[in-house]
Amino acid sequence: MTRPIAHRPLYEDVAERVRRLIYRGELPPGAWIDERALVLRFGISRTPLREALKVLHAEGLVRLTPRRGSFVAAELTPRDLDELFPLMALLEGLCALEAVRKATRADVRRLEGLHARLERHGAAGEVDRYYEQNYAFHEAVQEVAANPWLSRALSELRRFLRLLRGRQLRVPGRLEASLEEHRRFMVALRRRDGEEAERAMRAHLMSQRAALAVQDAGALARPGKTSERGRAPRARRGRSA
Repeated sequence: MTRPIAHRPLYEDVAERVRRLIYRGELPPGAWIDERALVLRFGISRTPLREALKVLHAEGLVRLTPRRGSFVAAELTPRDLDELFPLMALLEGLCALEAVRKATRADVRRLEGLHARLERHGAAGEVDRYYEQNYAFHEAVQEVAANPWLSRALSELRRFLRLLRGRQLRVPGRLEASLEEHRRFMVALRRRDGEEAERAMRAHLMSQRAALAVQDAGALARPGKTSERGRAPRARRGRSA
């Protein structure tokens, strides 16, 4: 007897749609969320939307304020980034190590194909497409590592990095540097050198933080800029990724 097809609750689909709006910047950091507009846009009632906002609140992407409504989480501060990137570097490095040790020939071919697309987008200077492909590449490495606990931790934290929308890639020279870092990982993968892959991936993540610091320093040097930003709320405990 075949099992019936499971359908996920409507609020989960709504949460995913709102999440995409946040990641694309259509709902920018700190913005008030117009629930009425979203209800009309999605063609739904308020109940699944409000349930979806509770999910995003638990993830740290949305702030719920009594009598004022819902707001997108504030922009990540330099302190947030200084705390987040070393942790991501540690986890991504471990993920790279496990992926290299576990990768089959088919896995290597898959990663080679994703890397080839990165090379094409990088050569064409297509920052947005490079960013999306880079995200897919890191998710693929995570899948090859096949560690569900590591995957859960990475997915939880990667949500916050997506709020940056790859803006570090717009720092002059960063796109080319990112490609070179990926090439270093691919060499380690082909050689089945897990330790080198781990080092390459850690360095790749910390180079992103350095690029963001350069970008932020340039922004603060412009007239009328200030370093004061709202700190993003911490993700609540008790909800899994």
